[in-house]
Amino acid sequence: MSTSKKQPIESIYNIAINNLNGNAINLAAFKGKKILFVNVASECGFTPQYKDLQELHTTYGEKLVVIGIPCNQFGEQEPGNATEIQSFCSKNYGVEFIITEKVDVKGENQHPLYTWLTSKNKNGVKDSSVKWNFQKYLIDENGNFIDFYYSITNPLDTKITSKI
Repeated sequence: MSTSKKQPIESIYNIAINNLNGNAINLAAFKGKKILFVNVASECGFTPQYKDLQELHTTYGEKLVVIGIPCNQFGEQEPGNATEIQSFCSKNYGVEFIITEKVDVKGENQHPLYTWLTSKNKNGVKDSSVKWNFQKYLIDENGNFIDFYYSITNPLDTKITSKI
């Protein structure tokens, strides 16, 4: 029995998502680097993880792209608009990594990126559901799903850094 990872059914690089300013992010531009997707919120107990996500971005930026994805689906902990989110992240945590538009990460309006991240039928590896803010999804240099990590896993935990 083979234990090799399956190729994704659909390429993550073809998924459209915008940054906070409404400009398209070309995920294909990140081929050759790992990508860590994290659903973020400004009023969550895990919000201090922004600091560690920024440290990941600074430390591993040559081989890792960190992308924060604001979501207001968990306790309405991301009520801000794009300007408020950008200001909060910059002022409080010095965030320099990419922050996307606010999206739904679950439910009937789930963004296609999260459909891919949470569906084995799309990513070829594993099903999951987003349980709370700051859940992390790691993708390899070729757009293959590596794994996901619940909110309690700090971005600097060796569970993540050992795979970068």
